[in-house]
Amino acid sequence: MTLRYMKIFVSVYEHNSITKAADVLHLAQPSVSLAIKEMEEYYGTRFFERIGRHISPTGAGNELYRYALHIIELFDEMEQKIKDWDHCGTLRIGASITIGTHILPLMLKQYQEIYPMLKITVIIKQSAAIEQLVLENKIDIALIENQPEYADIMAIPFMTDHLCAIVPVTHPLADKKWVTLEEVSAYPFLMREKGSAGREILDAGFELKNITVHPVWESTSTQAIVKAVSVGLGVAVLPYLLVKKDMEENHVCLLPFKKPLKRNLNVIYYKRKYFTEQMKSFIDLCRKYGKDYESAEV
Repeated sequence: MTLRYMKIFVSVYEHNSITKAADVLHLAQPSVSLAIKEMEEYYGTRFFERIGRHISPTGAGNELYRYALHIIELFDEMEQKIKDWDHCGTLRIGASITIGTHILPLMLKQYQEIYPMLKITVIIKQSAAIEQLVLENKIDIALIENQPEYADIMAIPFMTDHLCAIVPVTHPLADKKWVTLEEVSAYPFLMREKGSAGREILDAGFELKNITVHPVWESTSTQAIVKAVSVGLGVAVLPYLLVKKDMEENHVCLLPFKKPLKRNLNVIYYKRKYFTEQMKSFIDLCRKYGKDYESAEV
């Protein structure tokens, strides 16, 4: 099976159309149809269901697409490196919202001092969306706040963070040294949106203790939640990284939990990803950052 066939298959898959793929690849439509037919005969399975003029991928087609993407990307990477060995290239980095807001900028400043000629692109989204981009080979390496859901994604912990409660500075709980989930759940609750990494950990904690919470606020904006807490609209549970500054500026009172809600922050990558020296160096930098941060917090 040749790389040409793989590229034809990927184009047909992404456009859901043999005609559109032929146009994009500047090939005759019969040539594209023949390539798909020969691939299906070679592997002994169908990659597309044909319903009238429309096609849709089968389960085997979905699986082949993931492999084909990485095969093509690896070949293109090899071509780039061999043709221009001294060219620094591009590193595509992804990050969850918390890490992208509070950690990644500082790390990238240090990293670009090491590789000043390296082009770095960044995508910041929810952890689940970042995992999908890793699987689709649209980013090379990423930082997320939870364990990856997919077996094809490898994770390396680089830092530990924890969730804490925040309450208004005049709140009845503000004088306590620590609180429990039961105590904070008795007050109007403000929460991040479903799907965020911190929300998933918090929901799991409530479920474990059979606590039902109906949030009065749900928001994708951490700052909106912190502001609402500061003016007395309720309480919240958020990552320490996100609220440390507001606590230091006395906007809110930060309370640890009696039983800490800890989580690992992870570097993730596709398990068959070819590791460049730049990627290895980035992981080393992440580990150093996490170690320095945790030492400073002790």
